[in-house]
Amino acid sequence: MPRRGRSLDPVHQPRILRTLRESGHVHRTVKAEVRENLLAKLRAGEPRFPGIVGFGDSVLPHLERALLAGHDLVLLGERGQGKTRLIRTVTGLLDEWTPVVDGCEINDHPYAPACTRCQALARELGDELPVAWKHRDERYGEKLATPDTSVGDLIGDVDPIKIAEGRTLGDPETVHYGLVPRTNRGVFSVNELPDLAERIQVSLLNVLEERDIQVRGYNLRLPLDILLIASANPEDYTNRGRIITPLKDRFGAEIRTHYPLTVEDELTLIRQESMPDIGADIPEHLVEVIARFTRLVRESTSVDARSGVSARFSIAAAETAAASAVRRAALAGEEQAVARVVDLACVVHSLRGKVEFEVSEEGRETEILAHLLRRATAETFRSRLGGMDLSPVTDKFAEGNQVESGELVPAGELLHRIGPVTGLAKVMSRLGMGAGEESPGHAAAALEFALEGLYLMRRLSKEDVDGVTVYRT
Repeated sequence: MPRRGRSLDPVHQPRILRTLRESGHVHRTVKAEVRENLLAKLRAGEPRFPGIVGFGDSVLPHLERALLAGHDLVLLGERGQGKTRLIRTVTGLLDEWTPVVDGCEINDHPYAPACTRCQALARELGDELPVAWKHRDERYGEKLATPDTSVGDLIGDVDPIKIAEGRTLGDPETVHYGLVPRTNRGVFSVNELPDLAERIQVSLLNVLEERDIQVRGYNLRLPLDILLIASANPEDYTNRGRIITPLKDRFGAEIRTHYPLTVEDELTLIRQESMPDIGADIPEHLVEVIARFTRLVRESTSVDARSGVSARFSIAAAETAAASAVRRAALAGEEQAVARVVDLACVVHSLRGKVEFEVSEEGRETEILAHLLRRATAETFRSRLGGMDLSPVTDKFAEGNQVESGELVPAGELLHRIGPVTGLAKVMSRLGMGAGEESPGHAAAALEFALEGLYLMRRLSKEDVDGVTVYRT
């Protein structure tokens, strides 16, 4: 048998119990698998939770300690902090392939069959018990807790079809297993646990402590091998008290998550998660504006801090700006779509519904977001172009000239209206536009950002009329 950590080809693995034993395979519990594979990655310095941004020095050390301790756990955090994404990465700590009894609904290990069917097969076939192989991606189960979730959904219930086929009521094989036992020997996630009705939460008590399940009146004890991870919102978890005390007590760890702590983490998250196939380039300085905008919205006293501002807000903002650039390119016949400052205006209207405002701010939502977007643009301008000599740009307005831009003004037309600008290459370099980004679209994006920054620094004036933006002295 290949060593753990190597990619296994299940086609060439043992197919019956006898050859599985001869291969030297060792049966381990799910938590032992996770612990040993996590330790191996720690010692090798390999990434443990790929794709997770901003948790390296805060959340992940706590998670690693909980997994090494073999604890079931709760991730506690506001919406859009990446709790579900983090839970799903835990499956990467399982063995790539694991043996199961062929055809078993609950993934019994061939060495230790648990369900009635597999125990009967083991007695009948002995060392000829058929073995199948399951990939770690198939060993993950997930349930969004909703008020209408039933015990049958999670644990199981009587299957009326099996009864109709002639089996007697009370036969363990008439049980239709729920999501939890079907994820036996894997990782199971309950998202938004406080939303689960209290009487349904009771059904998880045995899963977490005695590691078994009970189905109605059946004399059935089914030992489960499972790692249970739940997510919850702090408001539900602490204020409304909707997780029953015995269930809280059975979780070994409670880990708080958070939004990205730095602008750099927010930038990385936007770049990683926004759709790559929209068809437009978003220059780095615009991504920074969006990142700063998101942080300002989260910190605003006008926004309900208890609901939070999801990371999906910044991701959707980047995608909306890109879509605006693609629309302009299609209408104006541009070969390349590059987002500009003018494309950020539509973000305010598109994403207003993703933010919960304080009641006292009713009717001012658009005004508040527009103000915060201007602040984010000004902060980015100072960060990127602060202290730089932009007199070649302001000189364009020395004789009362004005420059018109707008959502549908193509890059080439905007550059023509502004005219040649000395030092444009240096401006583009300061904005993070490197080699290969000297296109008219990138040049227009750099110049329009400079114009907007000069307006926000009160060195130019600006007027917006019917979708047309006019910059003048």
